[in-house]
Amino acid sequence: MSLTLNDLPFIDLYVRLDQPDRALFRSKEKGKGNINLIVPEEYQLVIDRFTSAVNTTLGDRHDGSIEFEGVRCRLSRQEMSDDSAWACARRINTAIPDIEKLGIFPSICQHMISLGKRDGLVLVSGATGAGKTTTAVALLGYFLKNYGGTAVTIEDPVEYMLKGRHGDNGHCFQVEVRAEEDWAVCLKRALRWAPRYIYVGEIRTPKAAEQLLRAASTGHMVITTVHAGSPEEALLGLIFLAEQAMGSGVENILSTALTSVIYQTMRETGPWVRYLFTEPDSPGDPIRSLIREKKIGMLSTYIDRTVARLKNQNIPAASGAVSASLASTTAQPNFKPVTFVPASTTKKS
Repeated sequence: MSLTLNDLPFIDLYVRLDQPDRALFRSKEKGKGNINLIVPEEYQLVIDRFTSAVNTTLGDRHDGSIEFEGVRCRLSRQEMSDDSAWACARRINTAIPDIEKLGIFPSICQHMISLGKRDGLVLVSGATGAGKTTTAVALLGYFLKNYGGTAVTIEDPVEYMLKGRHGDNGHCFQVEVRAEEDWAVCLKRALRWAPRYIYVGEIRTPKAAEQLLRAASTGHMVITTVHAGSPEEALLGLIFLAEQAMGSGVENILSTALTSVIYQTMRETGPWVRYLFTEPDSPGDPIRSLIREKKIGMLSTYIDRTVARLKNQNIPAASGAVSASLASTTAQPNFKPVTFVPASTTKKS
């Protein structure tokens, strides 16, 4: 039986586009994800076919996606300093991930999925390779299947195949952005579809940040991903972009629109989550107040004090109650208990 691309256990595959060269890859095998390997010679015919398909798919573009021999990949092309041209192909798991099977601590996961009953902005943040898209897509898939409604995704490129029916009452339409300036246009058009949910693959332009905040402030649930090193950096990055299009006062809009910030890093046991959420229908929520007062940098101090206080409280377990989640997770080695909420809050979101 001849080998196919699906037989190569890669996460990222690096192929040269301008002339033949040895391909390289990062393996998805346990313990090998951080090293660079040379693709074995027996895969050369596969690599040749794949490289030709990548060239045809990308054309004169630098980013895109491809379906090849049962494998879906996100593509990124770069011209190097020696004038060679290479592409990185990131393998995409086409099956919609199950949010409850990603390895997120169960009590935090249960609170995350309850957010689908609210509107507002959900930021999923972290570094490259931290699983932001997987978590965001898993959340959207759960919301559609369990709560129903219409969703529109805006991506570059489309990764997970979400289009179509979800459960009895959910449906998703997917839009692929072709140029940077199209992000804001696609977002504006999406609002005319009366979506319950909007998923934006990444915030890239000031105009897109403006449209995203306006959508999250007008009764929609907006989910997006942000490259950041902490929850605070995710919020500051969004404010920086939005201010370029909206001027001053962005903090007031963000404080009203924000529902949650999910920050994660990836470990062998699954996502390691830091989680911020605002109290629904509460303009005086401490998180909203800190954002309005431009004191986002003080969130860490607030987090630490709240966690310390909640750890010492004996509060009965309740579905979605953060105090109960903290009490049951502080002893877990793979969980960092930094969900933020006032100590007196027991209201479900």
